[in-house]
Amino acid sequence: MATKWIKTTFPGVRYRKHPSRKHGVNWDQYFTIRYKVPGKDKEGREIIKDKEEGLGWASEGWTGSKAYALLKELKENRKAGQGPQTLTEKRDIEQEKRDLAAREREQAETENITFGHYFENSYYPAFQIGRKKSTTCKAKEHFKNWLEPVIGNTPLKMLKPLKKHVQSNKKNIVEMSPLDRIAKNLLDAGKSPRTLQYVMATVRQVWNKARRDGLVDGDTPTRNITKPKVDNRRVRFLTHKEADTLLNALREKDATAYNMALLSLHTGLRVGEMMNLKWNHIDTERGLIRVMDAKGGVGRAAFMTERVKAMFEGLTQGEPEGLIFTRITGKPLQEMPRVYFEVVAALKFNEGITDPRQKVVAHTLRHTFASWHVTAGTDIYTLKELLGHSVIQMTERYSHLAPATLQNATQNIERAIKSAEEEKEKEQSGQVVNFPK
Repeated sequence: MATKWIKTTFPGVRYRKHPSRKHGVNWDQYFTIRYKVPGKDKEGREIIKDKEEGLGWASEGWTGSKAYALLKELKENRKAGQGPQTLTEKRDIEQEKRDLAAREREQAETENITFGHYFENSYYPAFQIGRKKSTTCKAKEHFKNWLEPVIGNTPLKMLKPLKKHVQSNKKNIVEMSPLDRIAKNLLDAGKSPRTLQYVMATVRQVWNKARRDGLVDGDTPTRNITKPKVDNRRVRFLTHKEADTLLNALREKDATAYNMALLSLHTGLRVGEMMNLKWNHIDTERGLIRVMDAKGGVGRAAFMTERVKAMFEGLTQGEPEGLIFTRITGKPLQEMPRVYFEVVAALKFNEGITDPRQKVVAHTLRHTFASWHVTAGTDIYTLKELLGHSVIQMTERYSHLAPATLQNATQNIERAIKSAEEEKEKEQSGQVVNFPK
């Protein structure tokens, strides 16, 4: 007689007991997860159906909490539309990675694998899994435009970063390494130091994966490359008057652009985060926005102002999984609506400005949110959580936007110095000084 299934305290997770084998003092348990996936009925119509997949036994390391964690991961992937969405897909991807690594190891034993071959056949296929298309396209662009022409045929193990000094006619001549030539090509082409850093980051990531696959060892060859210092901090933010002018102009032109601008100014949401907002992420009753697709993959909560709450309540609510901000056709947005940039140009916010850091762009709205907070006295650690930064260093770049706070700190220390000098003068003149107990 087959053993019956037993529900756990974790939704979607159940198990059955082994009829004869024990694990510790209890019977061994076999865990499964249950969830819903899109499918088709016998007539070929689209339906949502239940799917159950087995995980393994408690004696193999499975627990109810571990099974539930996996179930949550698959559900979140399905909501985000990226990464494995079923256990079968996840196992297939992991198997594909193992097979790919095994093939590359076998090839490395018979030939000296080149940077180009490894990028195309191992690194890039694995890099694409679970990542946004824009991210993977950028890595491919780095390779095709800058890396392949110089080091595409260079064996991975021969990729060295250090400049070699040779003697010629009693003079020291610097022979540039391949990576130095890549850096020179980028800067000669007028590319920014930031682009150079991104390209070198691609080299580093390829090297690190090759090292994990056992093809190379040692530090990444980009370790000793001298990279220009980059200060890309945006120093332009909108005054409250400028923000009102912008919002009033947008309100007359386009409702979506207006609503997105208002939302970013009042919550600090990134453009990408707003484009991914769904109706089930919005809780106007508690004034919360669940940011599920944040940069870096870590979700957070954003908090509504009364104007933002009123904006959401004034919109026609769609399906729970429906996007809030879309094109007129209903298709997802790919960037901030073009009308936003047209209004910025019409208001002449960027007239005569050539420094990109001083220009008003879509990100200026989030930057303005942070700047307003700092100038209003919000501490840097609170602002870090509001912005969803992964490290405090990313938030500290806004500290220079608090001149009043810094000035007050200077005045405080000035008063303390003056007070100490007065106490010293009283002491020297023989006056009695009453020290605090």
